Amino acid sequence: MPARYSAGTMNASPTARLLRRTRSLGQRVLALLRRKVLFRYRLVLITLVLLAVGIGVGAVWGPTGWFPPSAVILTVLAGGLLLKRKSLAFLLAVVAAVLLFTAFALDFGQVGPGLLVTIGVTAVLAYLLSGVRERLGVQGLSGEKMLLDLRDRLRSQGTLPELPDGWGRAAVLRQAGGSSFGGDFVVSMRHGDRLELAVVDVSGKGVDAGTRALLLSGAFGGLISAVPSGEFLSHCNDYLMRTSVGEGFVTAVHLSLDLETGDYIITSAGHPPAVQFDSGTGAWTTTDAKGVVLGVIPEMTYVPVKGRLRPGDAIMLYTDGLIETPGEDLDAGIDRLLGVADRFVKDGFDAGAEGVVDTLGKGKNDDTALVAIWRSRPR
Repeated sequence: MPARYSAGTMNASPTARLLRRTRSLGQRVLALLRRKVLFRYRLVLITLVLLAVGIGVGAVWGPTGWFPPSAVILTVLAGGLLLKRKSLAFLLAVVAAVLLFTAFALDFGQVGPGLLVTIGVTAVLAYLLSGVRERLGVQGLSGEKMLLDLRDRLRSQGTLPELPDGWGRAAVLRQAGGSSFGGDFVVSMRHGDRLELAVVDVSGKGVDAGTRALLLSGAFGGLISAVPSGEFLSHCNDYLMRTSVGEGFVTAVHLSLDLETGDYIITSAGHPPAVQFDSGTGAWTTTDAKGVVLGVIPEMTYVPVKGRLRPGDAIMLYTDGLIETPGEDLDAGIDRLLGVADRFVKDGFDAGAEGVVDTLGKGKNDDTALVAIWRSRPR
């Protein structure tokens, strides 16, 4: 008896051995088909071709009304989502042949110029859609799922960390036109009693700026936890100079807050000035932090401005979407913000943040972001 046969094989019945060999042979054939013949795209192509041909045959010889020639448009749409361009071109040729066959067989009774134009336009759009997906290296709904995942990651990074008792925080981000992506984002990190927070505005708005914001949020999120507080904007500027030359500028404001004492330092790179509420006077005032926008001049140094939040005080960081109005000076927009911010105090800082954005962002087609940090009075 050859050595490759085990005792179990020797004792197995002929039927069991036959089933085992058949199963093994089937697995080998299936693996071969998967590797060399029935690729996933080829399977989809074969299915859609058979479906298109079936619709044509059914329209000519099937029950009346069950197989309308216009149904081939479904195969075209599915091909645009699931096929590469070469496979889609073959499918479109089959669809054209099916329509011609159906038109001649039915004496052009159900295939008129309107249907041909509709399917032709759909075919062009499907071909363009397939080309974009092929360039991305994704087919089907994978691209949309990837964008949704990136959007969720961006929103997650904008979630402010929990603060100790006696502190509160609120963040509101709105994208232009109701888009899921925008050029404004927030990165933050808490390490012990130190809160690091940055509000960033990428040039452009909506989806146009969203792709850069997705990239920069990850880079800035890594820098904010890895470099000294006073050097954060300088490192961000260096990163942009290395990777984003000619892609537009970025403005940002960075807050580093000691949650034990309330002392903070704030630096700005071409960003609208942060505003602070003084509970002693009951007034909002602007901070003096200034600096050149990021990504324009290499090796920039940003000078921090120091301050303190006492019990009852608050500080608010925002983007220009809240204050910028075409044909109007930014100072007028800041004055309007300070006036609306009084409601921020009256309604409570947490609820007031949404109210400020609703009031100042109403009717504007621009990305907006607002972050507020406040210190509660002891009870």
